[in-house]
Amino acid sequence: MTAAEDRVAETDRGRVEGAARGEVISFRGIPYAASPVGDLRFAPPRPHPGWTGTREAVHAGVAVPQAASRLERVMGRRVPDWREDGSLTVNVHTPSAAFGNGASRPVLVWWHGGGFTSGSGGWDWYDGSGLAALGDIVVVTANYRVGPLGYLYLPEIGAANLGGRDQAAVLRWVRDNIASFGGDPRVVTVGGQSAGAYSALSLALDPRTSELVTGLLLQSGPFGLTPQDPQDAAEHAEAYLRLLGVPDGADVAKALRALPVERLLSAYGRLAGHLSVPGDAAPPMYPVLGGPGVPRGFQRAIEDGALEGKAVLIGTTRDEATAFTAFDPRIQNLTSAGVLDLLTARFGEQAHDIHRRYAVRLPGATPAQLFTAVQTDRLFRDDSLRIADHHAAGGDATYVYRFDRRPAGDEFALGATHCAELPFLFNTFDAYPDSPMLGTTGDADRALGESFATAVAAFVTTGAATDWPPYAPATAARVRHFG
Repeated sequence: MTAAEDRVAETDRGRVEGAARGEVISFRGIPYAASPVGDLRFAPPRPHPGWTGTREAVHAGVAVPQAASRLERVMGRRVPDWREDGSLTVNVHTPSAAFGNGASRPVLVWWHGGGFTSGSGGWDWYDGSGLAALGDIVVVTANYRVGPLGYLYLPEIGAANLGGRDQAAVLRWVRDNIASFGGDPRVVTVGGQSAGAYSALSLALDPRTSELVTGLLLQSGPFGLTPQDPQDAAEHAEAYLRLLGVPDGADVAKALRALPVERLLSAYGRLAGHLSVPGDAAPPMYPVLGGPGVPRGFQRAIEDGALEGKAVLIGTTRDEATAFTAFDPRIQNLTSAGVLDLLTARFGEQAHDIHRRYAVRLPGATPAQLFTAVQTDRLFRDDSLRIADHHAAGGDATYVYRFDRRPAGDEFALGATHCAELPFLFNTFDAYPDSPMLGTTGDADRALGESFATAVAAFVTTGAATDWPPYAPATAARVRHFG
């Protein structure tokens, strides 16, 4: 074979040629579904028509249409690179030694976060080539529709959890094609961070995709946020249509498909502003309970045994909620009475007891710090541990971590905030210039990243983490700390 042929894989839609770098061959921007344009906007993903010849797959595809990230001031700003046409793509990073010789490596399908509002599997933040090389695994990332294009709830026109349906299409693509890239379709860990972890859990619990998932990597999942109530989702959809000026009685699907995508995003931004609640991570549109991919609530599905037999690696960062509160003046200017008001809105009669317990636990904390600690536990840590407790109690392999590394200097008092572990997992430190959550890095940070990534890769490969005892219910000593 020629050097180029050594980098060509056959998919069910056509041949693709990747690019070799070091010990990895990367295939980027491979279509897994038809472009969601025209009549396919606000429609479930359809098969890609395919192509003739060999398609170059050496550059990341465009992102799906989206607004700016809510966490720009934490992670750093990205230059917009989105477009509707050609946006539903996957990226595959495979060890060179696994390619073209019949080898089968374990697979990690990893979903980006972004609050179901922003993000792209093709961004250099999530470049899986380093993890693939370190762990001798195949790493897959992908785009899925976000914001109104992915999560507007109008079931009467077929628009319901479309982003999740995109993700399900990716898993089917992996099942049908990953062997051509040196991956084993029988050993697929599905993971992600934040909204990506929420998505991974949804896919593992849904009977239609559960059999495609053998293990779970759940990073900073906002599992304290229950799937959206259908009535709330319908009300948000009605408000959104009003902001767009879609008249009552109109052909809604036709009207939405005729609008420029910029108007769709602008109206979504205004809706988010109207619904914004201090410290709350919930976007206006996200997976709806009872819709495709979310047939029942997470807790009920887990209690019914939907995760039985799947290994789970789950964790959080130490200071998750600072990402959502550090730059919000509504939080930073809170008084103790204001904290009680916010807690009462969320917890009712339990608010005073919660406030008292956190005040005892955090002597000297400002009202903003106390509220942030509550949000870290309520949105992220508590329910992650509940999932781990239930899974481990059933005898299934369960591993729990906490990422504790804080940036040097920590100018904005972020601590180990939401998303802080991402450059360590993917060894993509250089992709985060001037990122407050990362700060300056050195040899110790790269060693920490190698340790974290090695543990994750070992879990993907064996269903067990290296030098790390399985979690036991309510046993803090079995939580591994990084940093």
